[in-house]
Amino acid sequence: MAYPAPETETVTKWKIACQGDESRGLGHPRVWLRIAPEMGFVDCGYCDKRFVIDREHASDDH
Repeated sequence: MAYPAPETETVTKWKIACQGDESRGLGHPRVWLRIAPEMGFVDCGYCDKRFVIDREHASDDH
């Protein structure tokens, strides 16, 4: 069964970094994630946060 991501953030970069939510004590090592254009999102393997690309405002850095 699939569950929704615990947190979703809309981003304008195809490559982003995630460190978890350190303000709530849920930090993790910094990881770099790349959003595949065909998917449009990527989930962090540590905290399951989902990063969704805003295609209308995305910079072409991929």
